[in-house]
Amino acid sequence: MLDIHTYIGKTSMNFQTTLHWLYVAGMTIGALHFWFLSRDPKGVPQSEYLVAIFIPIWSGLAYMAMALGQGKVEVAGRIVHYARYIDWMVTTPLLLLTLAWTAMQFVKKDWTLIGFLISTQIVVITTGLIADLSAQTWVRYLWYICGTVAFLIVLWGIWVPLQAKARGQGSELARLYQKLTTYFTVLWIGYPVVWIIGPSGFGFINQDIDTLLFCILPFFSKVGFSFLDLHGLRGLQNRQSETGLDRATVGVASPLENRILQFLGMGIPATRSSGNTRHRSAKL
Repeated sequence: MLDIHTYIGKTSMNFQTTLHWLYVAGMTIGALHFWFLSRDPKGVPQSEYLVAIFIPIWSGLAYMAMALGQGKVEVAGRIVHYARYIDWMVTTPLLLLTLAWTAMQFVKKDWTLIGFLISTQIVVITTGLIADLSAQTWVRYLWYICGTVAFLIVLWGIWVPLQAKARGQGSELARLYQKLTTYFTVLWIGYPVVWIIGPSGFGFINQDIDTLLFCILPFFSKVGFSFLDLHGLRGLQNRQSETGLDRATVGVASPLENRILQFLGMGIPATRSSGNTRHRSAKL
């Protein structure tokens, strides 16, 4: 007969594996939806669709590793899912890039500001990983505090300089940006909160609940955010076209982007892109 603790442990692992596979399915559906939208971009640059498609693909692969029993290690009696950090190290900077593109939709891109936000977010994820891998409690909390400070800087960046850029391009874009940033902030605050109350922190919730929350939060912060962002931009571009204020690039991409997009079946017909060459400078 199975020991009761062994039985509970196996049941818990099966529950977590199911959650991870459900997450993979959700990421697959999200990527397919964004690919479908890219077939008719509605004036939104194809590069935005490319990033939106890549994010759930990368995240789904990381979670598939966890579903297969990979991407984790035991540290001081705790299970550390380092595959999550491999996911976040790539996808969270890309989500910030997407938000920044929306904030600068009709103006020249401020790559200094974008680079600052992305590099700071990499610090957030790196310190989180080091914290999770730390065996000593005080060391773990020290790294957590460092990551939290970096995270607050990221929040400042999206609520102050980025929002100022969005407000300078009309009320419609400003409203869309504020809605996205509010959604973005609420979900992203959930990450350090779940981390500190979970097995990595105070241990108020067990590994099953921790896994559940770290499936729900990423799904809505990745697929949910990109869904709102792309559909919001598509609606904005439609209204711009209807009022004759077509200031945005209609599917213009760099030569390298065009090669990638054509490979994915997302390329822009030459006749369409050539007619919009005059807009290129606004999107670079």
